Amino acid sequence: MSLPAMERERGLTVLRELWRRGLSIWSGGINYVCLYLLAIVLANLSVAKFGPSVAIVNAFLFIGLVLTARDKLHDAWKHERLLFKMAALIASGSILTVLFNWGAWRIAVASCAAFACAATVDALVYHRLLNQPRWLRINGSNVPSAFVDSLLFPLVAWGWPPLWGVMVGQFVAKVGGGFVWSVILGWRGWRWRGESLLC
Repeated sequence: MSLPAMERERGLTVLRELWRRGLSIWSGGINYVCLYLLAIVLANLSVAKFGPSVAIVNAFLFIGLVLTARDKLHDAWKHERLLFKMAALIASGSILTVLFNWGAWRIAVASCAAFACAATVDALVYHRLLNQPRWLRINGSNVPSAFVDSLLFPLVAWGWPPLWGVMVGQFVAKVGGGFVWSVILGWRGWRWRGESLLC
């Protein structure tokens, strides 16, 4: 094979690889990034507008989704700068919140701090459970991360004294919401690619 033909073949190989990676990023990551950011921003803006009264509903609807999507992104990004990408994603959610409503800055800061700590705990537990079935990895890592998030977010957002009812309610709602979202995303996200939520 001549040198120009070899260079052309190498160029085509590079293009095929970029195309393949682009498709895998879309199917394995970008849709979960969009879900994650949408859920964070909606949760932050609604809490900024309505206060602690919506925190428990948000925890079930939005934060359970965030915790579960984080695990899917962990799988998608595990060998590609996971820590940097997760930190950027968490910060982006708070930045978007402030861009939509400057008055929500305190909620955005609380969200960023709580999610940074909760995501760290989630990643450590999720990694320890790698040999377990997928449903156990997801829900097993959601429990301690929901605890950390439920403790930190209200303290940073609303200060002292702690809103114990909100904290306990959020914890239960996040764990329950995380389970529901793991079933929904498991069915829609893994089944159609031939993967099972159980393995």
